[in-house]
Amino acid sequence: MSKRLQGKIAFVTGAGSGIGEATALRFAEEGALVVLCGRRREPLEGVREQILARGGCAEVAVADVSDEKAYVAALQATAQRHGGLDILVNNAMAYTWGGIAGMSTADWHANFATTVDGTFWGTRTAMQLMKGKGGSIVNIASICGLFGTAWMAGYSAAKAAVINFSRAAASEGAVDNIRCNVIIPGVVDTPATAGMLGDARARANTEKVIPMRRVGLPQELANAILFLASDEASYVTGASLAVDGGRGSDLYTVLE
Repeated sequence: MSKRLQGKIAFVTGAGSGIGEATALRFAEEGALVVLCGRRREPLEGVREQILARGGCAEVAVADVSDEKAYVAALQATAQRHGGLDILVNNAMAYTWGGIAGMSTADWHANFATTVDGTFWGTRTAMQLMKGKGGSIVNIASICGLFGTAWMAGYSAAKAAVINFSRAAASEGAVDNIRCNVIIPGVVDTPATAGMLGDARARANTEKVIPMRRVGLPQELANAILFLASDEASYVTGASLAVDGGRGSDLYTVLE
């Protein structure tokens, strides 16, 4: 049986850790050549070494997704080297903490540069590169973009924007067989959530409001991303798939 991404060129942002790392490893297992994008070379090289050790193919592209020129150039260079781009995963994100009343405009904008602007720049460039051939774009949102989270208003707003932007991109890209879908993670055990989950009591309180009574694993998100990126989802576009252990269930929220 052939691998699901055999011969595909995949570009993953935020690939140095967490969901991005798990996705890159999963894509490589399924036969893709994976371009690992992030701001720091060292963690990307670590992921690349893991992929190579398992017999996969990977390259490193050091670029800050909040820098339009750098990010677009990295995508274009990938397509030029390999004759195109088949899959883009916009996973990189940045956020600030703080209440609305005391939030500076700079802190507010900091939530959008990577999450919204970067997703736009990446999606726009991918649509240009995929035109005439088709492809799959998977944008990573957050459960915060559905519910809104206290002390994370900027992040919540940015992730909500990713969801609706992706629906618009799906509508525009469909005629060219360019699919655009969204993954909505709940709480996932990654370096980004280590501060929140590192304390046993805080972790237990978090797990209480998740119907499955546990936080997610990066590999579980990677499996969902793989499905949407692959041809198995060839008739799926404009979808928002929650991978959250049931946290987004309205019924469960009411009963709690």
